Amino acid sequence: MSLMTFMELTVPIIAVVIGEGGSGGALALSIADRIMMLEHSIYSVLSPEGFASILWKDATRAKEAAKLMKLTAVDLKEFGVIDYIIKEPVGGIHTQVEFVMTQLGEVLHKELKRLMKQEKDILLQQRYDKFRGMAIN
Repeated sequence: MSLMTFMELTVPIIAVVIGEGGSGGALALSIADRIMMLEHSIYSVLSPEGFASILWKDATRAKEAAKLMKLTAVDLKEFGVIDYIIKEPVGGIHTQVEFVMTQLGEVLHKELKRLMKQEKDILLQQRYDKFRGMAIN
C-alpha cells in the first residue's frame, strides 16, 4: 500500500539513508525521486544475515553475503540506485556532525529546488521510470 501511495505523491520525495536502510522500508525508499546515503551506510531489502541464511543456510557468512549483495553507497551509486553519497569524516559522522549536516543540507536544497520546478506529470513519470529501471541493473 505505501509503495502505491509513494508512487502517486505529486510532491518531490527525497530519501536519506543515514545508517542502515533495510527490509520493506528499503523498497519504499527506492521510490524516492532522489536517494542520498551517508558514505558508510548500507541499503538493501534484506540483511546480510538473512541473505546468508537463505543462500547458504548459515547466518555466520553474513560478511561474505554483504560483499555479494553490493549494498554500500559506492556500489549503489554505480548501479544508479542512489543519486548522492554524502561524505563522512574519518572516525564517523559523530566526530563532525555539523560538517556532514551542512553537506546534506546543501544537496537537499539544490535537489528540492530542482524537483519543485518540474511539472507534476513529468515528476511522476520520472519517478516511475527510475523505479522500473532498477530491475534492469
